[in-house]
Amino acid sequence: MSNPMRKVALRNLAAHKVRLALTLLSVVLGTAFISGSFVFTDTLQRTFDGIFEGQAQGVDVRVGPKDRQSLGVPTNIVDALAKTEGVDRVAPAMNGPVVLLEPDGKKAVQTGGAPSFGLSYLPPDKSVEEPNTFVAGAPPAQPGEIALNTSGAEKAGLRVGDKIKVLIPAKGDPFEVTLSGVYEMPGTEGGGVVAVMFTEPQARKLFTDGSHVAYADLAAAPGVSADDLRDKLAAGLPNYKVQNADEVREDMKKEVSEALTFINYFLLAFGAIALIVGTFIIYNTFSMIVAQRLRELALLRAIGASRQQVGRSVVGEAVVIGLIGSAIGLAAGIGLAFGLSALLNAFDLGLPTGSLTVLPRTAIVALLVGLIVTVASAYAPARRAAKVPPVEAMRSEFASAGDSLHVRTVVGAVMAVAGGVLVYVGAQGTGKGSAVTVGIGALGLILAVLLAAPALSRPMVLVLGVLTRPFGAIGQMARNNAVRNPRRTAATAFALTLGLMLVSAIGILGASAKTSVGVLIDKGVKAEYVLAGPQMIGAPLGAVDAVRTQVPGISDVTGIKVVAFKVGDEQILATSPDGPIGPVMDIDLLSGSTTIGANELLVDETQAGDRGWKVGDKVTITSLDSKKLELTVGGIFANSPLLGAMVVDPGVYEQLMPPSLRTNAFVLVKAEPGTDLTAMRANLEKATEPFVVVQVQDHEQFKGAQGKQINTLLAILYGLLALAVVIAVLGIINTLALSVVERRREIGMLRAVGTQRSQVRRTIYLESMLIAIFGAIVGLVLGIALGVGFLRTLRDLGIDQITIPWSQLVTVLIASAVVGVLAAVWPGVRAARTPPLAAIADL
Repeated sequence: MSNPMRKVALRNLAAHKVRLALTLLSVVLGTAFISGSFVFTDTLQRTFDGIFEGQAQGVDVRVGPKDRQSLGVPTNIVDALAKTEGVDRVAPAMNGPVVLLEPDGKKAVQTGGAPSFGLSYLPPDKSVEEPNTFVAGAPPAQPGEIALNTSGAEKAGLRVGDKIKVLIPAKGDPFEVTLSGVYEMPGTEGGGVVAVMFTEPQARKLFTDGSHVAYADLAAAPGVSADDLRDKLAAGLPNYKVQNADEVREDMKKEVSEALTFINYFLLAFGAIALIVGTFIIYNTFSMIVAQRLRELALLRAIGASRQQVGRSVVGEAVVIGLIGSAIGLAAGIGLAFGLSALLNAFDLGLPTGSLTVLPRTAIVALLVGLIVTVASAYAPARRAAKVPPVEAMRSEFASAGDSLHVRTVVGAVMAVAGGVLVYVGAQGTGKGSAVTVGIGALGLILAVLLAAPALSRPMVLVLGVLTRPFGAIGQMARNNAVRNPRRTAATAFALTLGLMLVSAIGILGASAKTSVGVLIDKGVKAEYVLAGPQMIGAPLGAVDAVRTQVPGISDVTGIKVVAFKVGDEQILATSPDGPIGPVMDIDLLSGSTTIGANELLVDETQAGDRGWKVGDKVTITSLDSKKLELTVGGIFANSPLLGAMVVDPGVYEQLMPPSLRTNAFVLVKAEPGTDLTAMRANLEKATEPFVVVQVQDHEQFKGAQGKQINTLLAILYGLLALAVVIAVLGIINTLALSVVERRREIGMLRAVGTQRSQVRRTIYLESMLIAIFGAIVGLVLGIALGVGFLRTLRDLGIDQITIPWSQLVTVLIASAVVGVLAAVWPGVRAARTPPLAAIADL
């Protein structure tokens, strides 16, 4: 861009500060979400990396199972390792879930999602890993003593010598222990982790079956390298994971990295939505800017500026806005990441804390994305402005109508048909392939709305004009203003359309999931009460024993446990009832029997059909530590999400599941006929009171608990979607403010012939309301169609009830009208203050 044109572009930006600020804001919001998500996940990653740097220090080789849900390493292998040449010392490790109770014994110490676990203590002469530093007291020396990490002791409010109770979910009643010491656990003290250290004999009794340990750490003999020892042991232990210390840490980092990658993609997806909405705002802004400046640009052409120079001047403005907006967005993103971390910590979600991490990649991506989006949005208007003949532009009072809408409308209609067909076809099946088909169809429908919205806006706004009739001529003027420039109306509404499409689709998903769970429980559960616990703990085994022995009037008590194993190469999530299924659950048996004999399993109809299994067939399953079991198919039942794909007998469960992880997902309690259910509930609550985490729920409460989990997930989604809606509202403000500038002479003429300021404001308010309602209706219709399409692909996951939350959608529609009015307040006031004579004289 030549020097004179550069000056023109920069002076034009400086001369329109409000327009510049609004355009900058759209870039800032879009890039802030992208950079914020990067900073947040990078910070978490680096913090976790710091934690893992302190793990396995001093360990030369670690021998452990390939999968966590395995019995562990047999003690005979540990004994053999101690006698292996090149091994100096072997330190077996035992660990498992623990619930630490508050001093009064009535509540669990809340970790906010951070792990709460027990581990074994070994004195320095027997340990391989570098010992923890004790800040108070001493390590546990005898059964009944424990040591706590500093964050655990702080959360529980304990000091050395205090008495406290702990609950082992896989064991019996809570038992009392004494706090012997408090130690530092590197890297975990900021995240709420509770680590309870027991003596080695007690840990072995609590967390193992007596013949396995969680893993074994080895120290190499003097003169033997860790890698050589690892390679030697790995050759003889092909079914176990044999690693040096660096590999152990990298394994831990990889697991966390994969989890953070999901969070990153999740946040970036919403960042992309925010950027898409911001892109249309920027595009709309530059289109209007160019339309308002046609006479100015034509004058530049008339005095010798070339088409390329004019185009480059507009693009040059976009470059400046993109760079400044992206830089501010990067800074705002860092603040957003800090706020998100603070919010999650305020909710006590157990995430470790650390200093914010801003990598060069984050800055580069934020700057490039913001710049490219802004320049790309400005290119088409700039190209169109450069093509306008100078004489025509100077003769035209307003030339923003652009090209004919015919071609884009036809293309939009074709894409709508294609997208609708894909959504319909995808909705007929289930699984990943069908969901992808629906997703492609959804993209087609979104693009169709983008292309056809200008043509669609005219008839819809004319119909919606009935809402402005009570306002007489002012209402008619507002309707005409919304109809006059369909491109501007459609582009402004599209931002809100996209946001409300997602809001309605997610609302349908949540409502349908809750309805499906409710129907599933109502139809599938015959028991009067359900014993449930926290998601990672469930209902401890001891609670079931207490209920069976202490509560009168019970007909059946069946605990439902969850276990994983492999059939071929496919991992199966199965259940195992410790009592009869028929009395407590309504199972639709297709063949065989619901009574599970020793080494038998029940299979749902999908698995049986896919594998060609029949009652009586012998099948082989493989545990996650590579142990093979031959089972007999005892029955085939209709698909039931409550039971899972397969059901195995308790004996198989015990062979597959490590003792420390054994617990009930939930427990079903069936009353004898004529039992007083109110009294029975009181007895259940009394019997389970020592177990603290157990909740006694009837059908409605059980459904409510499941719905609460769904609501928590939806709250996170809606919180992220709020950003897109905020950007959409800013887009409406932006467009209306620019529209006021564009219609300056028109508004001045209206004021000159007697239109009052309040009438001018009302016109802008009503116009904005019509645009917002138009965008909301299109978004809600699109969201319902796509929500239903996606839900149909989830039928095999148990979400087979489609519920449309009409009251919520109507509320959203009304809220959109209110948002439209609120968004118009500032532009309306600005329009009402237009000086009549100055506006008429304005060229």
